[in-house]
Amino acid sequence: MELSIIYCIFAGMKKRICFLTDSIFSIGGVQRVTAVIAKELAKDCDVTILSFDREDQQDTSLYELNEADIRYRFFAYRPTPAWKRRMCKAYSYLFRRILPQNRFTSDLYAHSSFPSEKRNELADKLREGGYDTIIGVHAPLAIRLAACKRQLSGVQLIGWIHNSYEALFGKGSTYIGPELRKHYEYQLQKLDKTIVLSHFDARRYSFPTQVVYNPLTLRPGEPSKGTSKKFLAVGRFSRLHKGFDLLIEAFRLFAQTNQEWTLDIVGEGVEEPMYRKLIKEYKLEGRVTIHPFTCDIQSYYSDAQIYVLSSRWEGFGLVLVEAMAHGLPVVSSDLPTSHEIMGDFGLYFSVGDVKGLASQMKQATQLDWPSKSKQALAIARQFDIGTISQQWRQLLFASESSK
Repeated sequence: MELSIIYCIFAGMKKRICFLTDSIFSIGGVQRVTAVIAKELAKDCDVTILSFDREDQQDTSLYELNEADIRYRFFAYRPTPAWKRRMCKAYSYLFRRILPQNRFTSDLYAHSSFPSEKRNELADKLREGGYDTIIGVHAPLAIRLAACKRQLSGVQLIGWIHNSYEALFGKGSTYIGPELRKHYEYQLQKLDKTIVLSHFDARRYSFPTQVVYNPLTLRPGEPSKGTSKKFLAVGRFSRLHKGFDLLIEAFRLFAQTNQEWTLDIVGEGVEEPMYRKLIKEYKLEGRVTIHPFTCDIQSYYSDAQIYVLSSRWEGFGLVLVEAMAHGLPVVSSDLPTSHEIMGDFGLYFSVGDVKGLASQMKQATQLDWPSKSKQALAIARQFDIGTISQQWRQLLFASESSK
């Protein structure tokens, strides 16, 4: 344990930490990871979660938040005057389409996209808490935090980026897009620290970042027995992201030469009608089943034999860790984050390659399953919450230990 942490404990002091997040009382991977880290830090820090949830949405049983001593605060912006919105939109258009992108024009865009009324509201709300550290969860809130830097003088400001660099800034991004890449990097540099989820992404930023992997966020159920002949995939049905359309296409090819194995997909979201249409079109109703999200996701992992990650991109493939914590071998898209998590353990296929995915699914059915299952359990132990939370504590207290 860092000397600064020990000093604070014995001096009766608690570091005051605030997580600034869009939502904590809703279903999602970012919410779950935030909750797990917040609960762990609340053991020896004073933790607040400030969210844009409505107060009547508060349900601390979600993610077992009621197990920790955490404060919850809620926030909503007042409307910006119409005349100012029009001015801000005009400058935003110029910045995105016409003006050179440098630090000066980026700062102007930071103000036009986050008008002073909203900026001051957020800064005032954050100052009320008297926090030592504020963590902006997700890239958009991280740069909102950067815009408030002058009003939050003396507070350690941290951005926590949950999407991969490619997902945020790549061509065709549904999040931010390449035209704002420089702006985000200019603004994130104003923060004291920016946390990313992989070393591959850290190398792509134009300024130093720090890597902290996400921890295993659930208590594993019974290890799989490896006899069910079931593939499993888990995730939100958001547009394109998880590639479940590719997975259904690949399973159709796989099923042409295999009559025994089935596929369970657990999740909900906007693409569900498309998946159901594909299943019906390929006459796979008896082989592919879509299940809604559940608080007992462990039962699906325990009942599966092989996990499949078909994502087109990932900030951090937490489901891989969950699957391996139940002893499951993994077929995965050839993503840098998957390689960081699993090394040569996974059976990889090129992103978007349906035939390659079908081939690796067939290969997975012929594995030495007991041996691969033992490997999976060993890898998952590296992402234990105790190990990851210690990295967070070292990062949070680093500024004090250097004084």
